[in-house]
Amino acid sequence: MSWSDGTDDQPVRAAGAAPGGGLSHRVPELGALELLLAVARLGSLGRAARELGITQPAASSRIRSMERQLGVGLVDRSPRGSRLTDAGALVTDWARRVVEAAEAFDAGAQALRDRRDSRLRVAASMTIAEYLLPGWLIALRGQRPDTAVSLLAGNSTVVAGRVLSGEADLGFVEGVSVADGLDSVVIAHDRLIVVTAPGHAWARRRRALDAGELAATPLILREEGSGTRQVLDAALGGLARPLIELSSTTAVKASAASGAGPAVLSELALGEELSARRLVEIPVEGVRLSRDLRAVWPTGHRPAGPARDLLTLTRS
Repeated sequence: MSWSDGTDDQPVRAAGAAPGGGLSHRVPELGALELLLAVARLGSLGRAARELGITQPAASSRIRSMERQLGVGLVDRSPRGSRLTDAGALVTDWARRVVEAAEAFDAGAQALRDRRDSRLRVAASMTIAEYLLPGWLIALRGQRPDTAVSLLAGNSTVVAGRVLSGEADLGFVEGVSVADGLDSVVIAHDRLIVVTAPGHAWARRRRALDAGELAATPLILREEGSGTRQVLDAALGGLARPLIELSSTTAVKASAASGAGPAVLSELALGEELSARRLVEIPVEGVRLSRDLRAVWPTGHRPAGPARDLLTLTRS
């Protein structure tokens, strides 16, 4: 018994007209070609269906759909099994080449994924790199022990540049805004704290520090481009000329603890110093010193592979 005589279900086209649409409309889907190859190899539609993990009615429907699409009969079915028609044998030869090409395509794509997944380049602002990323990277190591991770630490401006240039797969910043060309998501919230050494005059104040006084006071600050400095500048509407300008949070803490002057730092970075009273917190009124910490990546290129997994860990 044949499902098609090659004429009844043929598409109708005006004489001389060229086939319309792209290849996807004229060439059977890969699953149908794999089914046809299985029928040719096994001599049975039922066995082919079982091998591919589909029902026999679904397999029959797929063969009929392919015959209508091509306009020729492909399989004759009888009590003794399923046999390819002459056209079916020819189509099977073509199908084999298509499936082999698809397998080569899949192997190449997997090789690209393996290469991507073998490394992760992260760029992070100093506060996040020192106080949050270590825990996230330890957790990532448990999920992806074969992924080599490199971390580039710098201020938020430098991090944005590294992500935009392709030097980093994923970045973490703490500034006021996100650079053009980057998408972002908030991963945490942070508070900035004014601190001094215990012997500083501010440590003996009975009332909170006014925002205007803070803005007018030379402070120990991070360098230009630092997320902490950007947030502080935006919150106060401008800053006095820095007392000292340093390139790391550790250096700022050490200078403030030595009595050189007041500093403003992330709450994340001050737990040990405040507990040991090497530094003391100075209350401030009239200004909100808080910020969002963000993950960033190139616009339109959502993190994938280990970068996606790390992003998930930061939000869990």
